[in-house]
Amino acid sequence: MNFSEMEPYKIKMVERLKTTTKKERKKFIKNAKFNLFNLKSENVLIDLLTDSGTNAMSDEQWSEIMLGDESYAGAESYFKLKETIEDLFGFEYFLPTHQGRASENVLFSALIKEGNIIPGNAHFDTTKGHIESRKAEAIDCTIEEASDTTAEHPFKGNVDLNKLQKLFATEDNSNIPFVIITITCNSAGGQPVSMKNIKDVAKICKDNDTMLLFDAARFAENAFFIKEREKGYKSKTIKEIVKEMFSYVDGFTMSCKKDGIVNIGGLIGLRSKDIYQKASTYNIMYEGYLTYGGMAGRDLGALSQGLREATKYSYLQSRIGKVKYLFDKLDSYNIPIQKPAGGHAVFIDAKKFFPQIPQSQFPAQLLGVELYIEGGIRGVEIGTLLADRDPKTGKNRYPDLELLRLAIPRRVYTKNHLDYVANKIKKIYKKREDYNKGLKIVREAPILRHFTVELERL
Repeated sequence: MNFSEMEPYKIKMVERLKTTTKKERKKFIKNAKFNLFNLKSENVLIDLLTDSGTNAMSDEQWSEIMLGDESYAGAESYFKLKETIEDLFGFEYFLPTHQGRASENVLFSALIKEGNIIPGNAHFDTTKGHIESRKAEAIDCTIEEASDTTAEHPFKGNVDLNKLQKLFATEDNSNIPFVIITITCNSAGGQPVSMKNIKDVAKICKDNDTMLLFDAARFAENAFFIKEREKGYKSKTIKEIVKEMFSYVDGFTMSCKKDGIVNIGGLIGLRSKDIYQKASTYNIMYEGYLTYGGMAGRDLGALSQGLREATKYSYLQSRIGKVKYLFDKLDSYNIPIQKPAGGHAVFIDAKKFFPQIPQSQFPAQLLGVELYIEGGIRGVEIGTLLADRDPKTGKNRYPDLELLRLAIPRRVYTKNHLDYVANKIKKIYKKREDYNKGLKIVREAPILRHFTVELERL
């Protein structure tokens, strides 16, 4: 073993894990209406629900907590973050928000009108929710390979250029305010987007006088995959790759709770001063003044430091290496998973895990429930529940991918924890044929239902 194979940090503080019995967990999940979001965290042993805001901060980030300037306007912490954003992304205009969906709410309020079409690569839940709540339509233009969990395509998050061009050919350009690329593509299994694809999409957008945006929550992980998998980038630094990626877009939203390695925070970046000024009005209305945007000064400082740490190759090598470790374990047990390994999570193909359970009975959610009962492990469904109902027909939308996501928080769990997770999944897989019925919905919200849905066993 050499340095690149071990964590580039040592542990300074720990948190005790609480254990529960299987009998207790059956009671907890039933009381939670079979919704993993409703579980109390104290009753979860290994929490892989999300990598958003669940990360361990560094000592340097914690020092920024103490250095935070809490002035309402013009705080020094804001200007520290501004310098980092200009250095890493090359954007002069930016707005801080309290998290990613807030960034979407602010920017989309300035850009989206009723009836608009918003193309992208498998928009994630809040992105689609903010689009559809404005009576606009999110159009998925992800490449076909993303729907085949066995396909070893290195950039499954790529936009299908033919689909995008056909959309521009059939729609009035004025009805497409922007195209959004999610890096990495969460809904497709944490899969990256290649630099060539970003560049090609940017050209199509420029030719059609349309803005190109990033959902940049996992920008650093995407840059890592470009370095590792795309020809011509092996010798480039992560920082150089990030700078080039962002050079092709007109703006971005970001949940900084992922690759910002913080517990709270979001960003909007823009090149256009006019759009920045328009969005600023909404930011003040919804988030806070321009130099704090719903964040405390201490969090602005921690974010500035976290963004710089996230672009260190040794950090990314370790972080994505953890995901690959769990991926390889599950693959060795023949568990059906989205291939190749993605950035922030391992995604189990629930349609192949439980082929006898129809999508109308939410097989990925069933797998999540059973994994919690078996081992106290909490994942999250990325499938029919998350897809919501069609706003026009009111019927369930059945996505090509029905996945259980196991999102790994940054710098939190060891390989022993991941071994435990893999062994519990293996145990369920061995008895997978014993499951004949899934779940049904008892109560649901009209949008983003997966957060609050109530279910029961069939």
